[in-house]
Amino acid sequence: MIKVGVNGYGTIGRRVADAVSKQKDMELVGVTAAHPHYKYTVAQRKGVSLYAVDLKSLEAMKASGAGVKGTLNDLLQRVDVIVDAAPEDTGPVNRPAYEQAGVKAVFQGGAGDGVAPVSFVAQCNFGEAKGKGSVQVVSCNTTGLCRAIGAVDRAVGVARARAVLARRATDPDDVKKGPIDAIVLDPTTLPSHHGPDVQSVLRGLDIVTMAFKVPTTHMHLHSLILSLKKQATKEEVAAALQAAPRMMLVDGKSGFKSTANVIDWARESGRDRNDVYEDVVWRDSVTVAGGEAYMFLGVHQEAIVVPENIDAIRALAGGYTAEESMRLTDESLGIPHR
Repeated sequence: MIKVGVNGYGTIGRRVADAVSKQKDMELVGVTAAHPHYKYTVAQRKGVSLYAVDLKSLEAMKASGAGVKGTLNDLLQRVDVIVDAAPEDTGPVNRPAYEQAGVKAVFQGGAGDGVAPVSFVAQCNFGEAKGKGSVQVVSCNTTGLCRAIGAVDRAVGVARARAVLARRATDPDDVKKGPIDAIVLDPTTLPSHHGPDVQSVLRGLDIVTMAFKVPTTHMHLHSLILSLKKQATKEEVAAALQAAPRMMLVDGKSGFKSTANVIDWARESGRDRNDVYEDVVWRDSVTVAGGEAYMFLGVHQEAIVVPENIDAIRALAGGYTAEESMRLTDESLGIPHR
């Protein structure tokens, strides 16, 4: 059994913790808490052990009546792998504690540049992470782009990629962020960081991205344009996407007119937290003209990196191929496996 801890219990951390609990080869040792909050009460009802992030948090948690088993340092003494799901840009601050404890670490896309030697997307470069001390699961948007571009590249070749990202403003439970009644350029200078992030996984790819935020919490939506190396029909491009792991093709004629419809599908399908772990491509948007493939790509920011985190844990632990790990992960999360 791979003993796993999760440092941070927000949008990603709690999902990863639940996913770890579903793995037959993993044990969730505990998660960290920064301050009293209902989400930790819910975690304890699930049987999850709590550890405070530091001594100050330990006193606050104890004063609230929460049963905590110690601090992050205590948790690190009991795990093989720590998943760092702490707030953005704190990865470099946390990394020395992991290294000192001799614990392998999985960081998130927002942890900070260069926090780990490998940028990770399971179906693209699982093998690069094997035997490493740490990896960085790339951001939700980067994961989505790597999966889709990689699938088309393997089938017909991609010479160049261009993407415009309409980004959700924030997550559904975050009431402190906007925008409200505005479209915010993110950033105003071009290109956006997503292209270089993709290149950290798909090395050598010619890619340029631009992004803006819109007033929604449901999902991101990408307008993706791929210049193809070989002639291909839209049916061939759609088939390549359909055959790839963790991809889902939907159609407007079936009622999928918006990202809200995708989330509603997940809810009606009984997915935990309405989560959509797959890339969502609108099949009827897939078009090929002038040697270029066009498509709309939806990314559920709360969920898409969850399977990547589970596979990253196995990659660091060793003993698995990409296919073996992804099959176990997909089966546990209810993702149709290809």
